[in-house]
Amino acid sequence: MPLRSDWSTELCPVRRSLDVLGDPWVLLIVRDVLHGNGRFDGLRDNLGISEAVLARRLRAMVESGLLETVDYVRDGRTRQRYVATEASADLLPMLNHLAIWAEKHTDTPDGGGHMTLVHETCGEETTRAESCSACGEPLRPEAMTWVKPWLGEAHRLRAAGA
Repeated sequence: MPLRSDWSTELCPVRRSLDVLGDPWVLLIVRDVLHGNGRFDGLRDNLGISEAVLARRLRAMVESGLLETVDYVRDGRTRQRYVATEASADLLPMLNHLAIWAEKHTDTPDGGGHMTLVHETCGEETTRAESCSACGEPLRPEAMTWVKPWLGEAHRLRAAGA
């Protein structure tokens, strides 16, 4: 899903990664899917994105291997939801880095609060993105909870395919 140019054949890995991840909606969609919000209408409502833009992004993300679709039945109809792949689960350190960076370098709007990244294995807050700052274990989505005080709730992340 190129932003301006097709960088998929570039030798530079940063350019190739931006060919897939360079659109801000992509990381927000991955964040939501890792939080278990993989239904089209849930993504649309939570992100405030138009249906047309969301449909294009989801199609491109499935094609690039960031997401997979899984059938589920609701109201007697078979529908699809989106789940994380290993490729999107591997983005967890990047998402953690972005959250930690924003907590440190941007002002928290009124009504917000410090978002906490909790490593469920040891139960401690981590201030690092790839491994727990308390116990040193590598961080995986299924062992992470993001505590969001502005929502008054915690969101446990999901493993690839979950």
